[in-house]
Amino acid sequence: MKNKGKFAAILLSLTIMISGCSLTTKKDVSESPKPTEGTAVVDSNPVDIEVLGMSANEADLNIIRDQLSKNGFNVKLNVQADYSSYKAQQDAGNFDVSLSGWTTVTGNPDYAVRSLFKTGGDYSIMSDSEIDALIDQAASQTPEQFAATYKDFEQKLVFDKAYIVPLYSSLKAQAFNKDVLNPASVRLSKSRSLPWEELDFNDVSKRSKDALVLQSTMPTLTSLDPIKGNDGSINIINTNQYVRLVNLTDDDKITSAGSLSRNHAIAEGNSDYYFVLRDDINFAQIKDKLAVDTGERVGADDVIFSLDRAKDKNSVPDHRTFTLHEHIKSAEVVTDLAALDAIKVSGGDSTVKAALEKGLDSKISELVSDKTQANNASGKYQVVKLTTTTPFPQVLNYLAHQSAGIVSKKQVEKINTYDVAKFDPNKDIPYGDQNTVTEGSAYNNTLYTSGPYILSYKNDYDAIFYKNPAYMKGTEHEPKINNIKIRFIKDADSSLSALRSGEIHLYYGVSETKFDIVKGDAKLSLQTLPSNAVTYLLFNTKNRPVAESADLRKAVLYSLNQEDFITYYGGNKFKATSTLTPMVNTGLELKADAAKANEFLNAYKASK
Repeated sequence: MKNKGKFAAILLSLTIMISGCSLTTKKDVSESPKPTEGTAVVDSNPVDIEVLGMSANEADLNIIRDQLSKNGFNVKLNVQADYSSYKAQQDAGNFDVSLSGWTTVTGNPDYAVRSLFKTGGDYSIMSDSEIDALIDQAASQTPEQFAATYKDFEQKLVFDKAYIVPLYSSLKAQAFNKDVLNPASVRLSKSRSLPWEELDFNDVSKRSKDALVLQSTMPTLTSLDPIKGNDGSINIINTNQYVRLVNLTDDDKITSAGSLSRNHAIAEGNSDYYFVLRDDINFAQIKDKLAVDTGERVGADDVIFSLDRAKDKNSVPDHRTFTLHEHIKSAEVVTDLAALDAIKVSGGDSTVKAALEKGLDSKISELVSDKTQANNASGKYQVVKLTTTTPFPQVLNYLAHQSAGIVSKKQVEKINTYDVAKFDPNKDIPYGDQNTVTEGSAYNNTLYTSGPYILSYKNDYDAIFYKNPAYMKGTEHEPKINNIKIRFIKDADSSLSALRSGEIHLYYGVSETKFDIVKGDAKLSLQTLPSNAVTYLLFNTKNRPVAESADLRKAVLYSLNQEDFITYYGGNKFKATSTLTPMVNTGLELKADAAKANEFLNAYKASK
């Protein structure tokens, strides 16, 4: 905090000095030569602008304030204590620009843009037909083709229309206590969340008696129904509570390892996708606050049910992930074994059946529709076929996302008996409602989870998870630690202190400003890699001057200097042009330019 305060004070002092030396009248501005690139322009008639953010991002907000103040803006900071209050302010429209962040947790570029910028997207406040068309065009293309399309998209989004202001891309970092955790068991992946089932103690005798303690900043959980949330409060939780058809490797490649599928295959034409299911996962539930095996196998009926509701905007109230799955046309169980032998894989000569059998201990001798009849050891399997609306290989990345987690058809239909169109949050209790797992009078845990862990209960301080007792038993993917606890710690400094004191064992999301502290502690290990996370400013699109004036938005765009953020974070941030930057190099680059900022600001004033 010392360094942050010192940096903000220096910037504030510079701002005051520049303001004192460069005060000009309107006449002086009009008759003076244009300032050179990078020269600060101080206006005697500044334009008001409200910047929304969270207290956790105080350093970024201070840099933004100082840069805008130097370029003719009167900045009001609207700083909220936590994400829920921040989101409430954002939903109410109480901002001109909001400090936003996005991590492409599926490793594919479509995810980096569709939910955020397409009309009707889960998190989009924009509506622009040109932007929509470019997103859809790129989605239908191969990586060799889509780079040019995404360049056109980025040009329009950032430079032509200035809908966002990119600030930086980040490292992904976590620190853990290597005296407690086996370093070989701790993975850091570019996109996917930390896989809990692989974590292990150095002392394996602790597996059944000690809790592994993790940390989160958000005690309010959006939803434990995987399709109803896509934010930091639940991403890592739902990723570990619900198994998916495929996973991502640490470097963002699609894999069947550790998923519900033993193998998958893409048929010719890139519209049909096949998955051969494993038979060694049952749903877990909570009884007397402990995890038990329901005895119900996770099967094709659950997969089809889960994918059908994932793509259907109206399957649940406040569905927040449907645009990720809108390319799914249908999902069905395959019972004709001969059909698999008649279909070639995409880009190859082998059949789909041969591709699905690769590496299986027992070849596929029979396909069954009833999940209770599947017996992989004797060659009886279930195969699910997914068909997309158009050729769309990126669909596999979305199937690796937590929102594609497999839920129990039987249990969700039992709980969700309400009419979606008439849903009343005051009386209707949907599957996954966090109140049902919160200690108190409302506690009534009805979760059925298909993944390696299940949430037993939570309060304002902790969330307690237990190992699914029927998850891939006897395989390398069976969870090693019985009990995982998440401690809710809102403050980053307190989280680091808790790690150093041994109160928590792993801190997921260490700030770059704390790397030296971690490196200086002999019992801690720091893991880093470039992430798919990008921080940017998002403009309000309703009822504010920035919504109507591209000139005003561009004045903000060219006022922000990414180098200041990179310097503050000790070189551990990187330049970004949009949320696509970590995945697609378009060759475009934003450069701060005070002269351009002044030009656009004057154009805005002249139009008023």
